[in-house]
Amino acid sequence: MKTKPHIITFRYLFVFAVALVISLGINGCTSTPTKESTGQFVDDSAITTKVKAKLLDDPVVSGLRISVETYKGIVQLSGFANSSAEINQAEALAQQTDGVRSVRNDIHLKK
Repeated sequence: MKTKPHIITFRYLFVFAVALVISLGINGCTSTPTKESTGQFVDDSAITTKVKAKLLDDPVVSGLRISVETYKGIVQLSGFANSSAEINQAEALAQQTDGVRSVRNDIHLKK
């Protein structure tokens, strides 16, 4: 039994389209050196929330003046503090948070 050429072409086209969709779906969720995956974004958002909550809850740190950003587990603290003790405490709280790989402390002393 012979198959018609247009049926074979349709089958190849269909298989190619399915493979393309699967490939795009998988690659869309992976990270690159400059882009987080969806899972990493969710994890980083959770880390940011935990660190910010610790800063707001701590009596030494003024959590409202300190910004927290997280990218691939690296936390960046920025803002202004009234004392060196406040800067050190904010960094220590961030480092003690689950999921934090490292902390970049860019908090400056108010003059």
